[in-house]
Amino acid sequence: MLGGILEGDGEVLVTKPGKIEEGGPGTLTFLANPRYEHFAYSTPTAALLVPKDFQPAQPVVAAALIRVDDVYDSLRILMAQFDHEFRPTGGVSERASVDSSAVLGKDVSVGVFSVVEEGASVGEGTYIHPQVFVGKNVSVGKNCTLHPGVKIYHGCEIGDNCILHGNVVIGSDGFGFVPQPDGSYLKLPQLGNVVIENDVEIGANTTIDRATMGSTVIRQGVKLDNLVMVAHNVEIGDHTVVAAQAGFAGSTKIGKRCRIGGQSGFVGHIEIADGTQVQAQSGVAAAVKQPGTALYGSPALPYNDYLRSYAVFKKLPELYKKINELMKRYEV
Repeated sequence: MLGGILEGDGEVLVTKPGKIEEGGPGTLTFLANPRYEHFAYSTPTAALLVPKDFQPAQPVVAAALIRVDDVYDSLRILMAQFDHEFRPTGGVSERASVDSSAVLGKDVSVGVFSVVEEGASVGEGTYIHPQVFVGKNVSVGKNCTLHPGVKIYHGCEIGDNCILHGNVVIGSDGFGFVPQPDGSYLKLPQLGNVVIENDVEIGANTTIDRATMGSTVIRQGVKLDNLVMVAHNVEIGDHTVVAAQAGFAGSTKIGKRCRIGGQSGFVGHIEIADGTQVQAQSGVAAAVKQPGTALYGSPALPYNDYLRSYAVFKKLPELYKKINELMKRYEV
């Protein structure tokens, strides 16, 4: 299945995946991070995935080693063999509300207390869990999974093979208000929509605002963690991954294959080059033009510059004391 190389007992029975630090009879586990290597010598397991070039420092307790090119990708393939999430093969609950004008493809499932409104379409094989709202003229593609509590406002578009986890909100109004002479604010209507392309996964409680005009766009293969905030008219490029609690202000454009750490923040109306990497809790306040740039800090600096600066920053009290001593010594 993995194209790996077996060392040890090929007849051992594997019954479940597990963490290397816990192990146990029948457990299939993996070693990808050297920090966990000591568990390979102390925790019995049935089988252990390791890199092809792994050289054990002492005898491994596992009954069998499977040497593979990419441990994480091999783990992904194997975990799929144990993934038995219940997916009905079609049918609309009697306690769901589906408008007569809505179009449901073959083998679509709609759970209890879910709503599919006028003019909506849902593609073949899509599973709508209980308590999901699909608004007017929404388009949902094939083989999608909408988990409980998902809300998709009117006019938004979801591609094929997308997964939206619990309480995701797609198409809520962008944060648009016009200040008035008396200090109050009047709402600027948000007339656009959200377009989510194919193979996108969105974590629980993430919110993606509809565009003021045009579309907020999440490109193919993007993966958003829980509690991510995407404002109006933002575009996130193909295969970019974003960790939890990151936020993107309006009209920012994120490139392809970027990696965004948790709690990162982006000001509005800037462009971020392809392949940019942003460390957790960084604040990006200016455009990034060079592809592959790594940033850290707030405001974000080039990654290595930040580390060098931080090394000095930690010593500032000591340095300040030494400077004062030198100033007194030389009567400066």
